[in-house]
Amino acid sequence: MTEQDRPAGTDVADEGGETPEEAPPKGPDASRPERQGRRRREVIAILEAVLLSVVTIVTAWTGYSAAKWDTDSRLNLAHASTLRIQANRELTVAAENRNFDASTFNAWFIAFTLSDPATMAIAERRFRPEFRVAFDAWRATDPDHNASAPPGPTYMPEYRQPEKDKADRLDKRADAATNAGYRSAAIADDYIRITVVLAAVLFLVGIGSTFEGNRIRVALTSVGAVMLVAALILIAGQPLPH
Repeated sequence: MTEQDRPAGTDVADEGGETPEEAPPKGPDASRPERQGRRRREVIAILEAVLLSVVTIVTAWTGYSAAKWDTDSRLNLAHASTLRIQANRELTVAAENRNFDASTFNAWFIAFTLSDPATMAIAERRFRPEFRVAFDAWRATDPDHNASAPPGPTYMPEYRQPEKDKADRLDKRADAATNAGYRSAAIADDYIRITVVLAAVLFLVGIGSTFEGNRIRVALTSVGAVMLVAALILIAGQPLPH
């Protein structure tokens, strides 16, 4: 209807139109809520991206640390096994030497009881140098007349078995390597547990980005951030890989 066709005394409001006060805002004010919503989504997306980046880096670090400590554990346990084998080898040599010392001393003692100096001299020539020192010290205690004398040279402090001493040292080193291996394995397990926590953070943030609603995305991102902080605290309490 044109201005000429409109009846006198009527205006736009009488014809069901919108007054200037009732018309929707036009211009910049019309898109302000939309811009604010878009800005919120962009901020949330940036926070999700930053959180995912940090979690990815930390997860890679914990995975590396777990693998490194696990390797350290296996190397320590393998080293302990090698030391045990060496210790057993030295103990075998020590036992063989002790048996030899006992056999030569028994031959000497039999000749001594038979008052056979020639056989005694032959037996003494078969003594090992280490046993000879203990034998001379034992004879110096006058076992023929001294009832408190030790039963034989092997009971003297001078009787030494370097192989047995070496075996004892190897056993101690093996014990230390075994304990180190168990400790490294425990640390590797701790890093694996932390990696599982970080994987949960990746899942929460990743699935949150699929939702359209801002509230649920913020909630999931917040939970993920709290879990990340907890994981970082746990990492700070763990030793660094060698």
